Amino acid sequence: MNRRQLLIGIVILAIIAIGVVGYFVFYGSSDDDDALADGGTGVAYTIPVKSTDRTLGNPKAPVTIVEYAAPICPHCAHFDMTMFPTVKKDYIDTGKVYYVFRVFPLRQIDVGAEAMARCLPPDQYFAFIDLLFRNQPKWDPDGYDIPDPRAALINMGQIAGMAPEQAATCMDNQEAQKEAEAVGTEAENKYGVQSTPTFFVNGRMAPPFESADDVKTYLDKVLAKK
Repeated sequence: MNRRQLLIGIVILAIIAIGVVGYFVFYGSSDDDDALADGGTGVAYTIPVKSTDRTLGNPKAPVTIVEYAAPICPHCAHFDMTMFPTVKKDYIDTGKVYYVFRVFPLRQIDVGAEAMARCLPPDQYFAFIDLLFRNQPKWDPDGYDIPDPRAALINMGQIAGMAPEQAATCMDNQEAQKEAEAVGTEAENKYGVQSTPTFFVNGRMAPPFESADDVKTYLDKVLAKK
């Protein structure tokens, strides 16, 4: 190897070293690596909690979960019925997690369902969403034979204590409809949400959860770093 070849080799190695250092400075961190290893994403978003959000728990909790879900989504219903009770009992109620729920409309009836839910007092919001999830076969046209989804959704409102006329008026509220659609548009354009349910844990998109144990394992790892 002559002097010229040696100098070229040194320059190449220096460029490679600078590139590696730059990668870890700008893109790499232990948190990112852990998130990717857990099936999540290394991208950390800043997702402000709005005054219009429906939330549970302590806003000062070390972990914030933002869930984007659709009332007609069967996977969202599965999470609500089989995993969320554990999250609420072990993490929200104990002050470890601040939970934010946002509707990501998949179909127009999701918009109507959210508009109805917003008509109820805030402390009844989550009970109504839970009612919709647990009774999807009675009103959800996505996968079920529902001849009149609007009438079926109004019936759900009656179970929650709304008169049929009130439920219909709430469902048709254009301001509430626009707000629901805006939430979905923002989620897609700013945070890359494409399906439901999608969870952000302290700003990072979490992996799909298959069981309550999956959720606990993921949250415990995040909390261990606090």
